[in-house]
Amino acid sequence: MKMFSLMVVWLLSAQALGAVSPQQAARLGNDLTPMGAVKAGNAAGTIPAWKGGISQPLNGYEPGDFHADPYSTDKIKVIVNAKNWQKYKKYLTPGQIALLNKYPSYSMNVYPSRRSAAYPQTVYDAVKNNATSAQLLKYGTGVSDTIMSSPFPIPQTGAEVLWNHTLRYRGLRWEYTSSSVYSSSTGDQSVISREFKYFWAYSQPGVTLDDIENKIFYLKRKTLSPASMAGSLTLVHETLDQVRSPRKAWVYSKGQRRVRRTPNLAYNSVDATTNGIRTIDQVDMFNGAPNLYNWKLIGKAEKFVPYNAYKLHQEGLKIKDIAGKHYINPELVRYELHRVWVVEANLRVGMSHIFHKRRFYFDEDSWQIISLEEYDDEDALIRHSEAHVINYYDIPMVFPTLEVSYDLEQGRYFAEGLNNERGPINTDVDFKRREFTSSGLRREAR
Repeated sequence: MKMFSLMVVWLLSAQALGAVSPQQAARLGNDLTPMGAVKAGNAAGTIPAWKGGISQPLNGYEPGDFHADPYSTDKIKVIVNAKNWQKYKKYLTPGQIALLNKYPSYSMNVYPSRRSAAYPQTVYDAVKNNATSAQLLKYGTGVSDTIMSSPFPIPQTGAEVLWNHTLRYRGLRWEYTSSSVYSSSTGDQSVISREFKYFWAYSQPGVTLDDIENKIFYLKRKTLSPASMAGSLTLVHETLDQVRSPRKAWVYSKGQRRVRRTPNLAYNSVDATTNGIRTIDQVDMFNGAPNLYNWKLIGKAEKFVPYNAYKLHQEGLKIKDIAGKHYINPELVRYELHRVWVVEANLRVGMSHIFHKRRFYFDEDSWQIISLEEYDDEDALIRHSEAHVINYYDIPMVFPTLEVSYDLEQGRYFAEGLNNERGPINTDVDFKRREFTSSGLRREAR
């Protein structure tokens, strides 16, 4: 009897820490998609059933092309604006409502919902294995017994949903050049162009957590313009458990002419290249250690969210075509009704951050954070961010083509990912992990 009781306690502990039973995992690919979303559409018929997404490149696509819009013939169903938003309030987030109220000329074009998300079969297999093995570490600071993609396709806590975003599949290696723009409260703009190289250690075929030495990815970033910043370099080793083993980062600037280790690339340190609009942990909508917050799973909701943003992704657009004075061009933005997981993060007692509360909306089909709001210590909404995603169907995977953060206090915004004049993400590269070292950065600086 005592042994039975101990076994029950152990099983309950395992459940609380993430892993589900084989019977529950068997739902993946049946009533749930392989990633854990509800496969069926909604009762109203306004969200369709998932039927596999876009799993192959469109006819005519060649490696290195921008991704053509598979839904270019879709017509706008609804235009939400400052005059009619109350009619659609249940489908809007507080951040969207704040923008509609702040800027009377702002609007949202809502299109038919298209569940385009898809991933390689190897990712689906990994997610199913993760479902019965992955364990959330104490206080949610990391995950064990997981690999390649999201660890908790049938989540039970807010922290598990967050880790599904943090560890979602993003391919193997990337190289691309893009621009970011920040707009002041008066509409004045500054542009920075940079080159990015990523090695996604966690997703490499056949590796284990021991092989990757607690690393999720490696990033090397080089600033190309403006001239005053050109030549600056940043190297990041993104760790899986950032409490036990914090993120490692090195920077090189022309002014100092040396590579130095920086301890400040985390939490609410200001991202200097955004004119103070964005903090470091807002990159990728949220990144880094989750230990400052308590993560509460609110549940699921149906919301208008940015999706299938192929108009923003198209070749030949200029920055001025996308970046308006106070918000990005609404005519290029596509919203759709999708089911999202809603998670609220509240600052833990004794912790410090400029955002005391954050509310996240996770796309159920990809685990991508697709929208979020951030509040100050008086519960005032001060930031709203959106990830405008597409299916990079040559891989395939869901990832933003553009991220935007709005400063609702000062009427400014920051947009990142404007690569329309420079070319899309190049995944046909063969980086080695050893290229992402501090000594390699020093060589490149010289």
